[in-house]
Amino acid sequence: MDLSITRAAKSAMKPKPSPDQDLGFGRIFTDHMFIMNYRDGKWQDHRIVPYQPVVLDPAAIVLHYGQAIFEGMKAYRGKDDSILLFRPTKNMERMNNSARKLCMAAFDGKDVIEALEKLILIDRDWVPAKKGESLYIRPTMIADEPALGVRPATTYIFYIIIGPVAAYYSSGFSPVKIFVSDEHVRAVKGGIGDTKAAGNYAASLFAAEKAKKAGYSQVLWLDAAHRKYIEEVGTMNIFFRFENEVVTPPLKGSILPGVTRDSVIQVARDMGYNTVERDITIDEVIEGAGNGKLKEAFGTGTAAVISPVSEIIYKDLAYRLGDGKTGQLSEKLFNYLLSLQYGEIPDPYGWVKKIG
Repeated sequence: MDLSITRAAKSAMKPKPSPDQDLGFGRIFTDHMFIMNYRDGKWQDHRIVPYQPVVLDPAAIVLHYGQAIFEGMKAYRGKDDSILLFRPTKNMERMNNSARKLCMAAFDGKDVIEALEKLILIDRDWVPAKKGESLYIRPTMIADEPALGVRPATTYIFYIIIGPVAAYYSSGFSPVKIFVSDEHVRAVKGGIGDTKAAGNYAASLFAAEKAKKAGYSQVLWLDAAHRKYIEEVGTMNIFFRFENEVVTPPLKGSILPGVTRDSVIQVARDMGYNTVERDITIDEVIEGAGNGKLKEAFGTGTAAVISPVSEIIYKDLAYRLGDGKTGQLSEKLFNYLLSLQYGEIPDPYGWVKKIG
C-alpha cells in the first residue's frame, strides 16, 4: 500500500486532555485521520491527513439509501508504555462481511491495519495511560457516489477517526438496568442484523429513548417473529449464567457476531464454565430470576467490555437478576480481559498486537 502522510501544523493541533479530565465517550478526537477512496473498481489515495470534515454531494447515495457501515475497536497503553491492539483482524473480517451484505466494496484488512497502526503511532500521545481508559477507533465506510435510484454505489469513502475515551456507561463497571422490548424489534433473520450498518442503530433509537425515559440504560431485544427469544442488548451481546451453564443466543443472522462475545465464550470455557450458544426465551430468564437458578447476567462489547445487568423490566414488571450486584463471572471476565488488553498478563490466545 502506498500511504501518504500529511501532518497537522503545530498551530492547528488540539489541546490534549489532562490526566484528570472526564473523557466521556466519543466526544474527543485526535489531530489526524486515515482516509482512502474507492474509484474505478479499486481502493486508492491511501492517506493520513489532519482531522477534517468529509465533504459529500447532496445526492450522495449514503444520504438516501443508507450504504454506511462501521466498526468499533480500541487501542490500549500497556504497562511498559507500549501501544496494544485487541484482535484487529477480527474487526476487519467483520467489516468486510458488513460490506458484502450491503453490496459495498471489500478492502484489504491487512492494509487497513497497517495504516491504522501508523495513524495511532502518529497520535500516540493521545492514548490514555489510566487503566479503564483507552483510544477508541472508528473505521467507517460510506457510499459517496452522487446518484438517485436504488442500487449499490460505485464509489466509496473509507476513513478512520480515533479519540480517547473513558467507560462507555457513566456508572463505569456498576450493574445496569435494561428494558425488554416486546413492541419494537431491531432486526429479522434474513436481513442485515448481523452487520454493523448505520441503519441498524437508527432502527434502535425509538425504543432506546423509551427505555431511557423509564430509567433504563439499554433495550434488550426479542426476536421479530415470536417476540420471545432473546437476541441482544442495544450496544452489546448478552450472556446469562445459570446454575449449570453460561448461555448466550446463537448467531443466526439477526444479531451481531461480537468480537468481545467470541472472546468471552473462549475465556469462560477455559475457566471451566459450561458455556453454550442456544436459544433462550424471556420466560426462562424470568423463571430463573424467580427461583434463583439465574445467578447473573452481563452484556459484552468493545465499548463497555463487560457490563453487569442487575435488573430487567418486562411488561411493566421489574425482575432482579441474581442478587442485583455484579456477578462472580462478570467480574472475573472483566478483570481478565482488561488485564489482557493492557498487556498485564501473558496472552495465551495471540489476541493482543503490540504496535509500538
